[in-house]
Amino acid sequence: MLQAGDDGYEDEFAGFDLAVRQHPAVVVGATGAADVVAAVRGAVAAGLAVGVQATGHGITVPADGDALLITTRRMDGVRVDTDAHTAWIDAGVSWERVLQEAAPHGLAPLVGSAPAVGAVSYTLGGGLGELGRRWGFAADRVRRLDVVTADGVARRVTADDHPDLFWALRGGGGNVGVVTGAEVDLVQLAGVYGGGLFFAGEDAGPVLTALLAAGRDAPDEVTLSIALMTFPDVPAVPGPLRGRWCAHVRVCSSGEPGRCEDVIAPLRAAATPLLDTVRSMPVTDIGTIHNDPVTPLATNSRSRALHRLDEDAVATILRHAGPRTPFLVELRLMGGALARPPAVANAVGHRSAAATVYTTAHPHPDGPTASDTAAEQAFLDDLDAWSDGGALVNFLAGAHVSGADVRAAYDAETWTRLVAIKSAWDPGNVFRINHNVPPTPSRESP
Repeated sequence: MLQAGDDGYEDEFAGFDLAVRQHPAVVVGATGAADVVAAVRGAVAAGLAVGVQATGHGITVPADGDALLITTRRMDGVRVDTDAHTAWIDAGVSWERVLQEAAPHGLAPLVGSAPAVGAVSYTLGGGLGELGRRWGFAADRVRRLDVVTADGVARRVTADDHPDLFWALRGGGGNVGVVTGAEVDLVQLAGVYGGGLFFAGEDAGPVLTALLAAGRDAPDEVTLSIALMTFPDVPAVPGPLRGRWCAHVRVCSSGEPGRCEDVIAPLRAAATPLLDTVRSMPVTDIGTIHNDPVTPLATNSRSRALHRLDEDAVATILRHAGPRTPFLVELRLMGGALARPPAVANAVGHRSAAATVYTTAHPHPDGPTASDTAAEQAFLDDLDAWSDGGALVNFLAGAHVSGADVRAAYDAETWTRLVAIKSAWDPGNVFRINHNVPPTPSRESP
């Protein structure tokens, strides 16, 4: 346990997102569930809010003076059950660790595009990954959660034990407790066929049009997305891309390479790629498809769930995205298993969306500027003709995220149920350092 002024205080909660500055009253480096129980009980007794941090990728509300922050990186156990095709994942584990443990057995988790992200926190937010069109959201494949609730009690949560908590935690984030571990399904998968098709930004129009057409007929095992971005002019970037505005198509298939090639052939025909990295790879290399940054940086992210896509939507995207745009624009096509109800219902929002648009400001030492944020907001507002204003909660990060943004991540029925469960299990909103679902105010409140 550390307080401001103690040696190692700031190092303890240093995370991926440098744009959000935190100054918790107390930070607890938990090594197991018992530490979490003690921390929650102590926080409640002291009148402190409780926040949880694994890798620090999705910080929205900073843990400041009236907060106790639990760091979970020391909770790093992974156990693979090869007979049941499941993995037990402690709260601080990254997907990269799970991939490494599962791969020798021909198994894989429903990992995100950035394997360095914390597996549990990613799953609690829904979890839209490269394998989702075939197997669904990561939250759809959870069997059990171990949770410490606001009363400081450690609970086993499943579809049969505390089913209301089980529903809310899978998609509703950490609003009703601190998850200390999760049992998740693994899928039989040794490798994938995928990579990137990098086009000059000037070809973004025909490439986007070809992408939408390809996505309409793609089998569920093929996942497609595109990022419109300017690559930095640094030696680490391949020469053909260095310093250029590009359209980066991301491809991932868990099926036969030939079927994937049939899907992406029209993309290659739409324009000549500057670089083509599509290949067969072991599943442990799946993170190379997006090649998301792994070193900490200061940025933010926003999202819109699009319920339809057409040429007018493409034109709107291209009107805002360009070589001088101060943010990356990514379009991920959804559908397939993502749109189908899971075996056990959960709180994942916007399941039926055709696609999601994700924006993130270009890295800046002090985070996004006001003008960058305004440009980002104007772009998202222009997409509301194809959206109800909703977002995917895992794609909301940064201090700018509002309560309205979080509310829009769920439909009305799901939000109402989340509020009811929050009010029953955490009426004092102890767990509010997150994408917060506020409880219903008590009658005694002014």
